[in-house]
Amino acid sequence: MASPAISFSALRRSPSALIGASVLVLLIFMALAAPLIAPYDPNLQDSAIRLAAPSWQHWLGTDGFGRDLLSRLIYGAQPTLLLIVLVTVLMAPLGVAVGLLAGFFGGFTERVLMRLTDIVMSFPRLVLAFAFVAILGPGLVNGALALALTSWPAYARLARVETSALASSDYLAAASMVGIRGPRLLLGHVLPLVLPSAIIRLALDLAGIILAAAGLGFLGLGVRPPMAEWGSMVADGTKVIFDQWWIAAAPGLAIFATSLALNLLGDGLRDILDPRHD
Repeated sequence: MASPAISFSALRRSPSALIGASVLVLLIFMALAAPLIAPYDPNLQDSAIRLAAPSWQHWLGTDGFGRDLLSRLIYGAQPTLLLIVLVTVLMAPLGVAVGLLAGFFGGFTERVLMRLTDIVMSFPRLVLAFAFVAILGPGLVNGALALALTSWPAYARLARVETSALASSDYLAAASMVGIRGPRLLLGHVLPLVLPSAIIRLALDLAGIILAAAGLGFLGLGVRPPMAEWGSMVADGTKVIFDQWWIAAAPGLAIFATSLALNLLGDGLRDILDPRHD
């Protein structure tokens, strides 16, 4: 039994996955090439053109400090991408590891780990994340840490269910008969079969993570100013939304497009990685 693989040809057969992956690639390009493609310094203030409407000089207009919105939108992709990376490397591995150990060893280990999971899940995730950030202080790393520490239980429960089902399967019994046991069995044979579901869940969850991160920025608990971040840009725009609506609309559309792309990518990955959709 082999774990499903993701290839470019598979992505081409899933329009939703292809669209989502394309937008994600565009986000990565924006973040990496921001110094080259941004027309202005994102932190350059000019009070003479504050709250300027979109024009040929400033395609998306300027904010209340006279900063170019397009440049800040492009640079705002950097904290968004960094947040995705940080949450991914913290949240999913922690949850999958807990679920693997609980499902594989069972008994006392499973009871302890799953009770810990239930305790974390009993708190509202977003409220708990806000509490973590309030304690740790605002900042991108603290925000990512807070979101990761409150989001891993779903992966633990998913991995535990799949690992428990595999533990009694003929596949693992055959592997044990040829001398494959312990960590080698867990990492080499169980983990590859659990990963597809975790990847799908991660792609779908990241859309919510981006919205939560934007919420932190909106409340002033995200990155520190004057660094460009989409959530804080929306917060700035709400102060003048009835007169200069474009200030909040531009970052709001960026958040919407990125969240939609990740949802499409997750839906497409489900079609590719889930054998029941073959």
